[in-house]
Amino acid sequence: MKTYNIFTNEADSLPSGKADFLLAASVTLTCEIEGITQAGIPGMIPLTPTLDAEFIINERVYSLGELAETPTGVPTPAIITRAVHNLTPFSSIEILDLGLSKIPQNSTCQSFGILPSDSIASGANIDAKAVFEKGMKAGRTYELKGNYLILGESTPSGTTTATATALALGYECRDDFSSSFLHVPNNIKDETINKALSLINDEMSNFLKLSHVSDNMLIFCAGFLLEASRRFHVVLAGGTQMAACLLVADKLREDVLMRVKSENITLATTAWVANDEHSNIAHILSFLSYKPHAVYTTFSFANASIPVLKKYDEGEAKEGVGAGAALGYAYANGVENKKLLETIEFLLYSI
Repeated sequence: MKTYNIFTNEADSLPSGKADFLLAASVTLTCEIEGITQAGIPGMIPLTPTLDAEFIINERVYSLGELAETPTGVPTPAIITRAVHNLTPFSSIEILDLGLSKIPQNSTCQSFGILPSDSIASGANIDAKAVFEKGMKAGRTYELKGNYLILGESTPSGTTTATATALALGYECRDDFSSSFLHVPNNIKDETINKALSLINDEMSNFLKLSHVSDNMLIFCAGFLLEASRRFHVVLAGGTQMAACLLVADKLREDVLMRVKSENITLATTAWVANDEHSNIAHILSFLSYKPHAVYTTFSFANASIPVLKKYDEGEAKEGVGAGAALGYAYANGVENKKLLETIEFLLYSI
């Protein structure tokens, strides 16, 4: 395991010390479009964020009899984040309910009165300005327990809504977004994105556009990030979805007359995303008005005794539930690949 800068591929790292971990958990009904995502059990994909939340906090799930996994059996990246916590604990783990279909059981969960958003194919039906303001308020009032904050996400079909969001805001990066699939269903994603974009026009405000084509996680976290980063360092834990979150924050700062305190922001992802030949996170980040600090951490399942885990190295799943930042956190605290792999497999054997 080692952490590198996304732009230079030189050795890099997360901040030192202990980190709080927040999971922004959200449902967009875009995930119910057949074949658009494999981030969860078919027919029950809206449950994925709930199961992820329960597992990273409790090391078990309550709302279903099994972990979220892809149709090929690849378990959720939540296993990585929880294993890291077992080896080098976060200061705290909390869930942000940004529109869940089911509240996580036995979990420290903050509710903001946000409902799951509709499919972007017919209009997401979000009050983007209200959700953004709720994010800003949460960012202003969050009480840091450790040295910095890791903000992860669990939003099935979120790369589709992130693509539509970036395009709606004028960023030309349609082909740059990652996917939980090894072989991306571009025809389904493109059709959905095109339907979403047909609902907006250039006369609309940024907030109105986002109300049609985005998701609650992106909008809330953009507001949260703008405010929280004024007080402490925030690590956005995720791949191309969190890159899109940075684009949203950078665009909306003009609407709310704020400055992005970029020196207090890091994006952290996995090598599976950073080296993905089907996406380009560095290109998405190049549209920002500043040069961001962005890193990825290497980790391999090559020596796994559970064969399905090796599919991560082949390009399935890739990221989510804060896995990239968790790996960076583990590396910064001296955890080695072999020990983390053993811990992940122990978790799976114990379920």
